[in-house]
Amino acid sequence: MAPALASFDIDALRWDQTTFVGRLKHFFNITDPRTVLVSEQELDGAKALVQGCRAGVVPPGTSQEQLLYAKKLYDSAFHPDSGEKMNLIGRMSFQVPGGMAITGFMLQFYRTVPAVVFWQWVNQSFNALVNYTNRNAACPISLTQIGVAYVTATSTALATAVGLNLYTKRAPPLVARWVPFAAVAAANCVNIPMMRQQELISGIAVTDENNNELGLSRRAAAKGITQVVISRIAMAAPGMIILPIIMEQLEKFPFMKRIRVLHAPLQVMLVGGFLLFMVPAACALFPQRCSMALSSLEPELRAHVVAAHGDKVPYVYFNKGL
Repeated sequence: MAPALASFDIDALRWDQTTFVGRLKHFFNITDPRTVLVSEQELDGAKALVQGCRAGVVPPGTSQEQLLYAKKLYDSAFHPDSGEKMNLIGRMSFQVPGGMAITGFMLQFYRTVPAVVFWQWVNQSFNALVNYTNRNAACPISLTQIGVAYVTATSTALATAVGLNLYTKRAPPLVARWVPFAAVAAANCVNIPMMRQQELISGIAVTDENNNELGLSRRAAAKGITQVVISRIAMAAPGMIILPIIMEQLEKFPFMKRIRVLHAPLQVMLVGGFLLFMVPAACALFPQRCSMALSSLEPELRAHVVAAHGDKVPYVYFNKGL
């Protein structure tokens, strides 16, 4: 190993995660949509380089920039708990290309019930895969639980979308354009907790500040999942609330009436612009390593920690997932 890299800590976060700006820079880095184009071979090479650096073995001639890029690829494609490679569609780095296509078409094809049903189904299928991929991997979930979560969230989205679509037939056009967002928000409130229900049932691992495991907490799971729900709704909100206003005004122009066939591609591109910023911004709303006061834990877990550590552990920490 080069002397300059002998003490290099590849897991040290480059930006302060206690501030929103620091977290924003971090998530801009690991949700970079360009990383979805990286080959499987290069991703595996990045993992090997990261693991080698952790073990104190780095190939001669490797620069710090190469190590940082390898860590970026590793964080974008491998689960933080298990270290397993995540499926491409479920990665947060795929949120921009995947989300812009689905959201753009949801916003475009909102007028008829069949179109609403189809695109809400596509969106919830996509969301279910993302939620499963980014769960706390320490809590396994059965195929039955996955199926129930998927059906429940999809049914919620469809019921909300179709119901509001019929209810807003006589409402101003702009109100009807906001129906997809209402359906997405409602479904997120169901999809994420259902897909991660095992965490709420069994609890998730909480640690002290030195990552020593203290036990399992259901309250910590509830806090983490609530923050993820808020983040996902915030991720979709600007594009699905502001873009309909923009399109409502644009479509009044004669040239827009002549190019109706281009309305859907235009909305897809505009949604992509929103998501390019909102994916990292929404992920950065709350720290990835979430904290919780010891006094907020379940009484039995709190008693166990106090018995083992006294007053040396005022806060516990856990991975809230994405």
